Amino acid sequence: MAWVLLLIAGLLEVGWAIGLKYTEGFTRLWPSVFTLAAMTGSVVLLALAMKTLPVGTSYAVWVGIGAVGTAILGIVLFGESASAGRLLSLGLIVAGIVGLKLAT
Repeated sequence: MAWVLLLIAGLLEVGWAIGLKYTEGFTRLWPSVFTLAAMTGSVVLLALAMKTLPVGTSYAVWVGIGAVGTAILGIVLFGESASAGRLLSLGLIVAGIVGLKLAT
């Protein structure tokens, strides 16, 4: 169950990272509300996952999911670069996340 909570926490991290773009400096109400709710939910679920998972693994996986998801959505939503080097780097982050899961 802790891994499910951690996955959801990571997805919420992606949500708030992308949400920050839409808040326009927290001047837009509903994007700001969504972003703050996603931030809160992400940290709460991370804390719950850390009750049973190692702190280093939990944090690294949480950040990895957030980084990869945010970068992918940046490519899809905002037309950011999808260069081979960037995609390879994202693949290495995913490999690290999988490695941490298998080692825990």
